Amino acid sequence: MLIRAACALLALALAAAPPAAADEHSHRYKPEEDVIVWFNTVGPLANKQETYEFNQLPFCLGPKEVSHYHESLGEALLGLELVNSGMDIKFGVNETTKPLCSVSLDRKQIKLFSYAVNHHYFFSGYVDGLPFVGPVGKSDPNATSVRMNWKLYTHHDFVIGMSRDQIISVDLVEKSPILLDSDVEPLKIDFTYSVSWRVDSTPFADRFNRYLDSDFFEHKIHWFSIVNSFMMVIFLVGVVILILLRTLRRDFARYHNEERLLDMEPDLGDEYGWKLVHGDVFRAPPHLTMLSAFTGTGMQLVIMAFFVILATIAGNLYVERATVLTASIFIYALTSAIAGYYSGSLYTKYSGKRWVRTMFASSLLWPGTVSLTAIAINFVAIYYQTSRAIPFTTMLAILSIWIFLVFPLTLLGAIVGRNWAGTPHFPCRVNPIPRPIPDKVWYAEPTFIIAVGGLLPFGAVFIELFFVFSSFWEYKIYYVYGFMLLIYLILLTVTACVSIVATYFLLNSEDHRWHWTVFLSSGSTAVYIFAYSIYYFLAVTRMFGFFQTVWYFGYTALACFTLFCMLGSIGYYTADRFVRSIYSNVKVD
Repeated sequence: MLIRAACALLALALAAAPPAAADEHSHRYKPEEDVIVWFNTVGPLANKQETYEFNQLPFCLGPKEVSHYHESLGEALLGLELVNSGMDIKFGVNETTKPLCSVSLDRKQIKLFSYAVNHHYFFSGYVDGLPFVGPVGKSDPNATSVRMNWKLYTHHDFVIGMSRDQIISVDLVEKSPILLDSDVEPLKIDFTYSVSWRVDSTPFADRFNRYLDSDFFEHKIHWFSIVNSFMMVIFLVGVVILILLRTLRRDFARYHNEERLLDMEPDLGDEYGWKLVHGDVFRAPPHLTMLSAFTGTGMQLVIMAFFVILATIAGNLYVERATVLTASIFIYALTSAIAGYYSGSLYTKYSGKRWVRTMFASSLLWPGTVSLTAIAINFVAIYYQTSRAIPFTTMLAILSIWIFLVFPLTLLGAIVGRNWAGTPHFPCRVNPIPRPIPDKVWYAEPTFIIAVGGLLPFGAVFIELFFVFSSFWEYKIYYVYGFMLLIYLILLTVTACVSIVATYFLLNSEDHRWHWTVFLSSGSTAVYIFAYSIYYFLAVTRMFGFFQTVWYFGYTALACFTLFCMLGSIGYYTADRFVRSIYSNVKVD
């Protein structure tokens, strides 16, 4: 039943992902059928996330009109602003130099183009879903003065590969640079274009491979990192099993011997270690509502991430614009019942009375954090007039998804969780008065356990982080989702093992405050990842400017918060199963 539900969820997610464009559904063309060239955005080469609408530079467009392009939800969130170029291109028909449009530039517009050329601006676009980029202009190394240094490209030369009735490749070469002379006003510029078609034997299914940086992602160091992480997890699991089996076996033997001694002479036995806190280990943790909301949200995100990776592997979603993001939004909405179920069951197990408040917290925790972060960044994007500003209609669409999908499913999951899985069934009863926590060595304190708990999981994914960061911030298309799935499973496994060790270490020092300690210890991996992002920003990227800095650290912090919830919940539920297991095998009065 669970497998059927998973398959149905995956099918819904794939169906929810819209096609690449409204006029290129089938990717098949008849001879001399119209081929649309979409211009997207412009922006500096160094700040690849800092993009502006194509029309913010005083370009002109051709007279050819087509039906309006309808963007998907993911495209709107990513700031894709497709504009019809107006070029009259026919499938399979070569065109020599053909006029596109003319524009007369005043002094202000000339300065805009000069600024764009000076800061190495590029523009991007799409033909049949295939991306292309081109420089706005170039600097003249032989210029006698700075004012005579900038030239604007005025001719677009397209070379399009075709195989029967399909487009296989698109290449753009910019030609005919014209000097941007601010002394000539108005400066009249004629934009032109040409198209040449060639036969391409590449199969249509492989046409996107030319955009994939296989030398980067399939480098030996990437394979080495996978093997290294895999060996680490095998070693760690083996050590955990060996240590815990030997240690717990010795503890159980000691406790059973003490019980026999107590039967003969009560003064001979002396309990110590983790068994001594059996009356407090199942005590309700402080801030139960927030712990329930964090763990429920984290479990939902864990399952959502798993399905998104599977969907991307199965459907090659990365080849279509923003399809991965669109599918992620709908998969998150459809899995909202998981957050309600886990948070509702955990809250009820510890006899919580305000389950409605917990349900609201679960449904708002991650969407609220995402919304607040996006709104703060959106204000900066609006101030800088970038295409990254999220339209108000898109915000309404996201709000509608929360109202009609996320909230009702979270409520349903909370009701099911508290009624079907909310029975405590603790192996030990809770003492009415909490036992004092004894003094212990500094490395047994919760603060130290939390600080070091994320080191091993971070080490397991350290090298993969470089590839993920390079993909997102340097516009390299990440396509090795098989690697990502393996690293993802390794990360969860290492986190689970570390949580078991941290829990045993804490309880053995007679400290029953394991709930939040284990959650924070497992989630602390996200703190190390954020620290790595600071290094990456300073040492690897060439980003500059306030907007790019806010964009980078804002969304990196959001990603780290997501990982914090995911890994914290995995650590907590693993520790919970471990605690129940060891105390169910101990006889207590």
